[in-house]
Amino acid sequence: MINIGILVFDRVEELDFIGPYEMFAAAQDRASDVLDVKTYGFEKLEFVGNKRMQFTAHAFCRDAPQLDVLIVPGGNGSVKAAKHKGLVNWVKLQAADCQWTSSICTGARILQAAGLIDGKRITTFHGAIEDFRKAGRAREVLDDVRYVQDGSLVTSAGVSAGIDMSLWLLGQITSPTFAREIQAYTEYFPAPPYSADVSA
Repeated sequence: MINIGILVFDRVEELDFIGPYEMFAAAQDRASDVLDVKTYGFEKLEFVGNKRMQFTAHAFCRDAPQLDVLIVPGGNGSVKAAKHKGLVNWVKLQAADCQWTSSICTGARILQAAGLIDGKRITTFHGAIEDFRKAGRAREVLDDVRYVQDGSLVTSAGVSAGIDMSLWLLGQITSPTFAREIQAYTEYFPAPPYSADVSA
């Protein structure tokens, strides 16, 4: 069984964790003997997201098995979470034996607090790029990319980029063919109606 765990906390950015959860849960529905995905809270199970959505995590971090894939989302709550010694230590301990450790958006703050981005190439939310560069912990902080792999660490840009990263991870832990099936099932073929150029 491949155990996939998504850390959640108050003021987590909703799509940061829901997007990856949708991809992996869709995969679990088709391969329940292969994959198991759950959300984990450190001290409680009831949370309020960054956009005020209320939700319940599946289980406490202390009850998690050794994960094969650890996903750490971001959002405004990542600032406080990165200062929580118990939570950060749990992330560090899990990551030590994970096949893949990943972050979405400013979830990289939590990985930084755990020492997991030191000397690595990473990316994060575009509004936090300079903060990570000034911190000087990562070897290189890339912008204008959806996700970056450095060894067993995979970091993604903001919010929706976590879906791209999760599909790539799914292809690594199963097969690209299976990941394409999930992409087709979820109809994830982005075609945004507006460009990001707002100068006109």
